Order: sequence, then structure tokens, then C-alpha cells
Amino acid sequence: MRHIIQAFALAVCLSCDAAGLAFAQTYPAKPVRMVVPFPPGGAADLIGRVLAHRLSEQVGQPVIVDNRAGASGNIGAEAVAKAQGDGYTILMGALTSHSINHTLERKVLRYDLERDLSPVMIVATVPYVLVVHPSVPAQSMQEFIAYARAKPGHLTYGSSGAGAPQRLAAEMFKLKTGIHMLHVPYKGSGQVINDLIGGQVLAAFESVPAALPHIRGGRLRALAVTTTQRIPMLPDVPTVEEVASFTFEASSTFGILAPAGTPKAIIERLNSALADALQFPDVKERLLQQGAFAESTTPEEAARRIRSEIAMWAKVINEAHIKPD
Repeated sequence: MRHIIQAFALAVCLSCDAAGLAFAQTYPAKPVRMVVPFPPGGAADLIGRVLAHRLSEQVGQPVIVDNRAGASGNIGAEAVAKAQGDGYTILMGALTSHSINHTLERKVLRYDLERDLSPVMIVATVPYVLVVHPSVPAQSMQEFIAYARAKPGHLTYGSSGAGAPQRLAAEMFKLKTGIHMLHVPYKGSGQVINDLIGGQVLAAFESVPAALPHIRGGRLRALAVTTTQRIPMLPDVPTVEEVASFTFEASSTFGILAPAGTPKAIIERLNSALADALQFPDVKERLLQQGAFAESTTPEEAARRIRSEIAMWAKVINEAHIKPD
């Protein structure tokens, strides 16, 4: 009987694989909906639209961007998590935000990032930069840390909310340096930048695209970038690791996900098409104009990156005792 059951199970698996392969050979036969879980104009939206255009050419069907904003990206992510796993609904995920929400908002989430979504590819990362108001008497990151230690609680830093990736990057920096800074939450990066320029807050870990014009204009001072290597937009600004005695890497990671249960053959078809789209120089250049560095991973690598992000931010959330808004 055991052998009969094993043979039956094998037959079912082979049948499912064959069906998935047959489906993939005709996929896509209609337009694909790319859900962006944030409003138009943000990083996820801009990256999604750049990719959607080239992806349409690669798969031979329109890839339509559908902005489903709200609840820190959770509304759009949930919509995809509950969609049919047929490859016709995919998520342009802000994976750092989703990974933070996985821990910070676990009690209210109605989907599970790891269980209900299948990674297709990591497509881009957007680094952060530590910036200060010019009144802060620190010309380097070392001087900034020394100043913060000499005046505990004096330094304020802004972010776009309790669970914002920029806030978590700042909290990770605080944990690693032992300094104390007061968090001032805002509703968006635009408000953070405005008050930082005005001196209402004194520091921020902001995305490079948001801060770059003001750094170049002398309205903000850049002290360090959060990547492992210097970036071409700010070649004279060191990385945190260059001048610190600890490892530090933080950025906003973006990727494509599909509903759980999407056939492996469809995942691989999308992965291949995305990899081809990301090879176009104009795609890389348009992403770089938004401060995003193009990446290309396998689905398995993407899954490992997501697990790593979840674990890293869960540690920060727990050690810094961060609570939702």
C-alpha cells in the first residue's frame, strides 16, 4: 500500500509539473497586472513603470501598472497575496518595507510575506545617506557620533513614520554606536526634508534621491552613505563602514513577487523576462536617475534576501523596542 501511495503522489507531482510547463509555454496570453502598493511618483512606482515598459516587450503582452496604495504598502501586497497564482497579477514590492511590516505589524497583517507570496527577482536597491543640517558642528561621521555622545538627546532625527525603512536604519545606527537621538515622525520624506532644511530637525537617514539635490545645493551636509561601497552620485562621501568599527549596510530593496502557488515555470518565465529587461542600458540609466541600482537575482536568491531582511529588521525592532504608530 505504501508503494502504491508513493507512486500515486509521484504521478500527481509529474502531472502538476507538466500542466505548469504547458501553461508557461502559452503564458502570457493576456495583459499582466503589476500592483504597486504605493502612490504614483514614489520609488516603487517609478521603478515599476520603468520595468513594466520593457517587460511588456519581453513577454509580448501589456504589463499594466496598478497603484493600490495604503497602510504602508500592505493593501497592495495583500491584494496580490490573495490573487490567483496564474502569473497575471504580480507585485512590485518595496521589500524592505514589507520585511519591516512582517514583524512590526504582525498583529494586523492579513497576509504573510513568506507564506503567501513567491519571490521572482530582486530588481533594484536605493541607498540611504546620513545628512545633517549645516548648523550641526560635525564635518564627519566620527565627529557626529562624538557630538551625539557629548549631548545625549540633543540631536533630533526625522523619518516618514514608525516603521519607515529610514527610521529603522537610524535605529540600527543608534544601536551600533550607543548614541541617543530623538525620533521625530512625519507623514513623508518631503516633510522630513523640508524641516531638516529649516533646522526643525537636525539629522536624517534619507534616500539618496530625496537628499541629493539639497546636498549639492549646500542646504544639507552628507556624512556617510549606507552601502558597502561608495556610490557614483556622492563619490566623496564615505560609507559608514569606512569610518566605523562595525559593519553597517542598509538600503531600500525592491523586487517582484507573485502569489504563492504560482507555477514554478511561470516564476522562471517572469524571472528570465525581467533579467532580459534589466540588461537594457536605458533601463539601468533610468533607474540610476531615480537613485536605484539595478540588480538581477534568481528566485531562490530573492527568497534568501527577503529572509535576511526580515531577520535583520526584526532584531532592530526588538532591541530598539519600536512600536507601530
